[in-house]
This record gives sequence, C-alpha cells and structure tokens, in this order.
Amino acid sequence: MGAYIVRRLVQMVPVVLLVTVFVFLMLTLSGDPITLLSGGGEALDEEQIAALRAQYNLDRPILVQYGLWLGKVFTGDLGTSVITRQPVTYELKSRIPVTLELGFFAWLFSLVIAIPTGVLSATRRGSLADGTATVLTMAGLAIPGFWLGIMLIFLFAVNWRILPPFGFVSIFSNPIEGIQYQALPIISLGLGAAALNMRQMRSAMLEVLAQDYVRTARAKGLKERSVIWRHAFRNSVLPVVTIMGLQIGRIIGGAVVVENIFAISGVGRLLVQSILNRDFPVVQAIVLIISVAVLLSNLVTDMLYAYIDPRIRYT
Repeated sequence: MGAYIVRRLVQMVPVVLLVTVFVFLMLTLSGDPITLLSGGGEALDEEQIAALRAQYNLDRPILVQYGLWLGKVFTGDLGTSVITRQPVTYELKSRIPVTLELGFFAWLFSLVIAIPTGVLSATRRGSLADGTATVLTMAGLAIPGFWLGIMLIFLFAVNWRILPPFGFVSIFSNPIEGIQYQALPIISLGLGAAALNMRQMRSAMLEVLAQDYVRTARAKGLKERSVIWRHAFRNSVLPVVTIMGLQIGRIIGGAVVVENIFAISGVGRLLVQSILNRDFPVVQAIVLIISVAVLLSNLVTDMLYAYIDPRIRYT
C-alpha cells in the first residue's frame, strides 16, 4: 500500500503541472491585468504601469513568467494579488476554512440522504417508497444548483422568514446559528450529489441482492437485516465509494456558484471576483489548490477500496 501511495503521488505531479500550464496560458492570453489599475480610481501613469509590470514579471516572456511563478509555489509563495496588493496566502487564509466546512457538510448531507434511501429503495423495489425515491432522484439530478438556491432563498428567507438568506457562521463556533446560516447552502450544494449517490447505491444494491451468496444467506435462516447490512451492503458500497470520491470535485465546483448566491466569503466567491478583475496570481493559486484537492480525494478514494474490500491488493 505504501508503494502504491508513493506511485500515485508521483503521478499527480505531471497532472498538476499540465493544469497550471493550461490555466496560466489562458489567463495570460486574456489580457494584461495591470491595465485594469490604470482605468480605476488610482489613474496610473505610464511609469507606474511599467513599474507594476516589472514587479509582477509581466514584462518577461510567458515561459519565464510561468517558471518564476512555479518556482515560488514550491517555496510556499503563491504570489501577490494585483488588486489588493496583499499576498495570495493572506487572501486565502480566511476563505479556505469556509469552503472546506461548507463542502464537508454538503458532502456529509449527500451521504446521509443517499445511502439509507438507496438501500431502502433497493430492498423495497417496486413499492411506493421506491417510486417516490426514484422521482426525487430524477428531480435532484435535473434541478440546477443555482436555481435551487434562489428558490430556497425565496421560500425560506423571503416568504416564510425562517432562515437567513445570506452570510456564513461556522457550525464549530456557534452550532445553532451556524446550522441556520448553512442549511440552505448545504441543501443547494449537496442535493445533486445526494441524488447521484442514491441512484448508484440503489443500482449496486439491486445487483448484489441478486447474487447467489445472498440467496444462500437467506436460505440458512439469517435475519433479513443481517443479510442486507452484513453481506449485501458492504459489497454494494464499493462502486458508490467511487462516485463519492468524484463528488468532491463536483462539490468544489458547485461551491463557486453557491457561495456567490448566498454571499459567502469562501474560495469560490474569491475565484469569481478574481476572474472578473483578472487578478492572475489569485486565480492561479486557487486553481492549483483545487486541482491538488481533487487529486488527493481520488487517492483517498482508492485507499478506501482496500479497506472495504480486502480482496483488492495493489502491487
């Protein structure tokens, strides 16, 4: 297992480099961010613009710019924001915990909804509960997250005035108030993932329940609860783990939209603001962090395979 982890970490390096090269070139070819400052309230002259271009290495060839930026990344320096003139790490310091907390609880919400519902739907195939779960699953997959967020604000915040429409409070600092502020964003972010996980859980469970060893377990007189949870569930959850790992990337991408709808000061909202302002260093740092996070989540997912199914061995 140790050799496999090392090999996967080594394989992550070229993938991350390719992502950074693509993003760097796309952002660089989109225009010069320093020109935005000359059109703002500071009214920069030509000498100030030239000094800023030299400060951010924008007067150098593209390959040199990329090499200098990448070299600083390896030392922990993600650059300086063109707009705020603050280090990018300072910009991210207060925003990363917000996105991590929101994403974690949205992911947890999707699992709490999907796994029991998928098992219930599979064991009650053709029943009213199965039909209801299937309809709700299709609705969850079809409804866009941004539209769902707007509708939740309209119902729970504007009409019924039950929950606050905007803002963020950490659940760890104030559980009650944190749940009130995060309930709508968590539902908006996690409902689509819950629908996909539930659909996969139901399909995998139905396939396992049709296997011979399940019929043998029932023939031996084992209780139905034992057959389902001790035999069928563990073997059917493996393909669901794959989807759960992929949901990390989907949730991170969804956070970009949800944080802007609910005015949450997280990494997703900062990314949109930085793209609109052409704040290249911030965008590059955020994309790099997201890429590494998605790759690490896939690595953790692969490691879970061996824990869930001892037959799997990595050589």
